[in-house]
Amino acid sequence: MVRLTRRYRFAASHRLHSNHLSERENREMYGKCNYPYGHGHDYVLEVAVRGPRDTESGLAVDQRILDRLVSEEVLGPFDHKNLNLEVPAFQDLVPTAENLALEVRRRLGDRWLEAFAGPWPILESIRIFETKRNIVELSNSL
Repeated sequence: MVRLTRRYRFAASHRLHSNHLSERENREMYGKCNYPYGHGHDYVLEVAVRGPRDTESGLAVDQRILDRLVSEEVLGPFDHKNLNLEVPAFQDLVPTAENLALEVRRRLGDRWLEAFAGPWPILESIRIFETKRNIVELSNSL
């Protein structure tokens, strides 16, 4: 088995604010990330896949297909967007890095079998680098 990780970048803004909390609770929970006008990040997304190496091509995944899928499902919808206002999934869901990773995995998973016919590759993990200190990983083994 081979594990391949592809790295992508996108810029987006968001405001961390829960409608289930009071204004004071939101300020305490999210601090400066609750600023009413939001703030932006230069996100780094890593998508890791696993599969056997094809003996003819030497590849475990057709990277063109993976890149197209990520572009259509993540980069296009998220890049240079206000996540709270322009991405329907975050209308009622706080766009934390954790929720962003879950939404990326959902979007890729929804089209995975359409993009990759057969049992391989497997979507192994999603990593979102929101800042140098805040990195979220979703893994099938977690």
